[in-house]
Amino acid sequence: MPEKIIYEQPLNERIRTFLRLEFLFARVDHALKHNDELNNRNAIDGLLSLLSVFERSDLKQEIVKELERLVSTLSALENTPGVDKRALDDLLDELDQILDSLHLSKSAIGQTLRENDFLYSIRQRASIPGGSCDFDLPAYHFWLRHTPYETRKHQLLNWLNQFASMRAAIEISLRLIRGSTGFKPATASAGFFQQNLDSSQSNQLIRVQVMNDTSYYPEISGGKHRFTVRLMHFDINQRAKQATEDIEFSLSICAM
Repeated sequence: MPEKIIYEQPLNERIRTFLRLEFLFARVDHALKHNDELNNRNAIDGLLSLLSVFERSDLKQEIVKELERLVSTLSALENTPGVDKRALDDLLDELDQILDSLHLSKSAIGQTLRENDFLYSIRQRASIPGGSCDFDLPAYHFWLRHTPYETRKHQLLNWLNQFASMRAAIEISLRLIRGSTGFKPATASAGFFQQNLDSSQSNQLIRVQVMNDTSYYPEISGGKHRFTVRLMHFDINQRAKQATEDIEFSLSICAM
């Protein structure tokens, strides 16, 4: 059976940031699976990108607000017929535990990493193309070549763990939002689809699913009141063109 690919479009700045952080965490995870210099560099680059995103002073509060919103939404389901109360209670307990860990953490996110001179020196050179090469950062070169792999991995995992509570919050938020609505069939007439959004719903994310063996991809744009999907034929040598035929795809409007 052909593989399916999902494209996502956030409908607000909070979810946009969550998706970017999810991408960066996945990038670091992938790099940590390999024992070589380039993947260690990729892990460091991902960690420093995480650090840059978390420099937003309001981000922690935004994450807390999202968890509290989810707790409120889920709590309202407790007396709904057909709801698995035990599963719901477990989910609420998990959210409460993550909230507690966020409230207990008083320091700025990633503060230990900001105070690390080794990481700071790499970060200073990161904006320069090729700025972290061997002659620019001999200490970095030493760490990559002379420090045993297990030691390097332990250090990388320790640095990644500085974001553990935030990561848990983002992962459960996106999991609940994505799971709030299933996929339904839709048709893009001449490659174009548009739909109004119910303003009474907390619309968070548009998800479009297409088959992997197609020659087109969706361009999704959306706001508070409506969204559009354009199915574009991919051509690496020229600008993509919108499909002229009617195309079926699967759509999920995640609202929670």
